Amino acid sequence: QLQLVESGGGLAQAGGSLRPSCAASGRTFENYAMRWFRQAPGKARERVGSITWKGTSTDYVDSVKGRFTISRDNSKNTVWLQMDSLKPEDTGIYYCAGCLAGCTVDSNYKSWGQGTQVTVSS
Repeated sequence: QLQLVESGGGLAQAGGSLRPSCAASGRTFENYAMRWFRQAPGKARERVGSITWKGTSTDYVDSVKGRFTISRDNSKNTVWLQMDSLKPEDTGIYYCAGCLAGCTVDSNYKSWGQGTQVTVSS
């Protein structure tokens, strides 16, 4: 299993930016596709976006397209979530997760971090 630790969440005003990161250890990070999820209070967890193992392709949920960008550096075993033009509805706990196979499916993301809190004030 990959061990993942998120950091870099925090408090931002609407329209501001944050850049959480996810540091990996324990296995060969470059073999893993990575996905960011979030969970708002009282709501189900949702996929935010994904990046392939080489970092050549990303995808995002419609609500964050054009505002969020996922990137990775395999030499640093790290993936980032650049969050711009933040909205109050982006508030939640953000988790990164890793997948080795069948990575279009959320349930195949078996390695999870503990999450980092993002709070956006209006």
